[in-house]
Amino acid sequence: MLIREAVADDWPRIWPFWHRIVAAAETYAWDPETSEENARALWMNSAKRVYVAEDAAGRVVGSAYLTPNYDGPAARVANAGFMVDPEHAGQGIGRALAEHVLAEARAHGYRAMVFNAVVETNPAVALWTSLGFTVLATIPEAYDHPRHGRVGLHIMYRALT
Repeated sequence: MLIREAVADDWPRIWPFWHRIVAAAETYAWDPETSEENARALWMNSAKRVYVAEDAAGRVVGSAYLTPNYDGPAARVANAGFMVDPEHAGQGIGRALAEHVLAEARAHGYRAMVFNAVVETNPAVALWTSLGFTVLATIPEAYDHPRHGRVGLHIMYRALT
């Protein structure tokens, strides 16, 4: 698997799984009705470093971004987002993207990473915990999950230094 910085031409290969994941409303606190134009602005924003994971056949099977979570004196705290094409789940793509983004965050001088809204039923919580993230707090019943009803949103943190 190759992980590289995304280019504008990657968006049409990201959008199908991005849309599928967000429309399912199970793991992302983004509007399930987000248009492609707005999705592209959210994910491919020029303030973000965006990466794609390609399989051996050159298919984009996942994507991630890295960005400051805050501005000014707190700008050394990163935020990131990750999506893996559901058709390729369970192949280690999410872990590989996470390890890559954590290394990139360190290389760009970030001291910590924060996830602001991790749906507590998201299977990726186990991945983040295995990579050293801790749950700082859970906002109870903050997310209307289509299968589980009201569930919490975790705020997760990891030091990078």
